[in-house]
Amino acid sequence: MMRALTLCLLCGWLAGCAVNPATGRNDFVMMSERQELDLGARYNQEILKQYPRYEDAKLQAYIQRVGERVARSSHRSQLKYVFTLVDSPDVNAFALPGGYIYIHRGLLAYLNSEAELAAVLGHEVGHVTARHSVRQQSQSTAWGLLGQAAAIGTGVGALGDLTSVMGSAFVRGYGRDMELEADGLGAQYLARSGYDPQAMIEVVKVLKSQEDFAREQAARRGEAPAAGGYHGLFDTHPDNDRRLQEVIGPARALAGGNQEVGRERFLQMLDGLVFGDSAASGIRRGRHFYHGELDFALSYPQGWQLVNRPDVLIGHSPDEQAFIAMTLEAADKRLSPAEYLRQRVGNQRLVAGEELRLGALQGYTAVLQGPSARRVAVIYRGDNAYLFVAAVKGRASLETEDQRFLEVIRSYRPLKAAERKLAEPLRLHLVRVKAGQGMTGLASGAPLAADGEAQLRLLNGLYPRGEPRPGQWLKTLR
Repeated sequence: MMRALTLCLLCGWLAGCAVNPATGRNDFVMMSERQELDLGARYNQEILKQYPRYEDAKLQAYIQRVGERVARSSHRSQLKYVFTLVDSPDVNAFALPGGYIYIHRGLLAYLNSEAELAAVLGHEVGHVTARHSVRQQSQSTAWGLLGQAAAIGTGVGALGDLTSVMGSAFVRGYGRDMELEADGLGAQYLARSGYDPQAMIEVVKVLKSQEDFAREQAARRGEAPAAGGYHGLFDTHPDNDRRLQEVIGPARALAGGNQEVGRERFLQMLDGLVFGDSAASGIRRGRHFYHGELDFALSYPQGWQLVNRPDVLIGHSPDEQAFIAMTLEAADKRLSPAEYLRQRVGNQRLVAGEELRLGALQGYTAVLQGPSARRVAVIYRGDNAYLFVAAVKGRASLETEDQRFLEVIRSYRPLKAAERKLAEPLRLHLVRVKAGQGMTGLASGAPLAADGEAQLRLLNGLYPRGEPRPGQWLKTLR
C-alpha cells in the first residue's frame, strides 16, 4: 500500500501517468513512445551481439509473416515489429520496447502448430502493447529517484543499476500478473487474426510439461528443481488454472467458426531445424565437448555438467561447488604463453607455473594466489588463445579439485577423424506414423540419452504418456 501511494505521489510530481494503449488503464510511466522506440533500437543492437540469428532465411521470413499477421490485430498495430529467430537451444522468447521480438529455436522446436507459434509471438506482442518493459523501467527509475532523495537527506546512497534491472526483465519475464495480461492480450490478437485462441493454452501446456520433466530429472539426480524459466512457474495444469482460463475467455468470444491451427504447414517448416547445441557453439555429448569449426575436443570428469554459451564454456561438478570456464581470445604471438598469462592477470601473483605440451601445441598453467585461489591456463593454437579459469566455492580449497581441473585442461586436443561426426548437431526430421508404431519404438532409433522417449514426447506434445495416431506427422531426431 505504501509503495502504491508513493508512486501515485511521484506520478503527480513527474507527470508520469499515461493511458495504457492495450488496457485503457492509467499507468505510471516516465517514457514517451519516441523514447521507448529509441531504447528498443539500442537494446536490439546489444541483444544481436549476445544472441546470433539462426541462419535460415526461409524460416526467419516465415516467423516474420506469422508475427506481422498477429501484430496487425494488436492495440499498437502502427509499430514496425521485427521478429527474430535466435540461434539458441534455450526454451525462451522475449520482447524489447518498441516491437523487437525474439523466439529461441529451443522453444520453437517444442511447438506443434502455426497457431502455437502465433500464440508465443502474440504473447510477446502483448508485452509490447501493454508497455510492460516501460512500466517496469518507470517504477525502477522512480525508486531510484526516491533513493537519491534519501541519499540527499541521509548521506546513504540507494540507487541501483537500472540497466541490469531492465535487461533481466526483458529476457526473463515480468512476473505472474504481467505474464497473464500478455496471455490475455495475445489470445485476443490470435482470434482477431484468424488463429485459434486455444493455442495460447496449448503453449502453456508445453511449458508446464517442460517444467514437470525438469522437476522429475532433478529428483532423479537428487538435486533441487531449477527456478522457473520462460513465463515463470505454474502451480496447476493449464486446464485447471482459473486465472489463465479467465484471461483467455474474452478471446474465445472473438473467434469465428474457422480459426486456423496450421499443424502440418508448421511442422514442414521445422524439418531440419537444429536441436540442442549448434555447430557454431560446439556440441555437448555427455561429459565430452566437440567443436567442429574450431577443430577441438575437451573431456570433463564423470558426472560433471556443461553449460555452453556463445562467449564461454563452463563445466561444473554435480554439487556446483567446482567449476572451470574456457573462453576464446586472440593470441598475441609476440608473447609466449607464460608471458600472455602473466599479462592477463596483471598485478596478481602466479605460482606453481608449468609449461603445457599437448602434442604440437604449447601452453602454460599456474595458480593465481589470493583469498580464493584459482587455476588458470592458456593454450595457443594458430591465432587463438584458449583461456581457462577454474575455482571452487565455499570452504573447499583449490587442492581438492585441482587435479581434475588439470585433467580437463590437458584433455584439449584436435578432433580425431572418428570424432568429427560427434561435432555435428542433432536436427529435427519428420516421420509419418505407421499403424502399430508407438513412442517407445520411435525413440529407440533416435540418438538420445536414457530419457529419449520422454524427450520425443515433449517435442510432440505427448508428454508424459501420450501416443501418436497412425498417419500423424511426428518430429524425431537424427
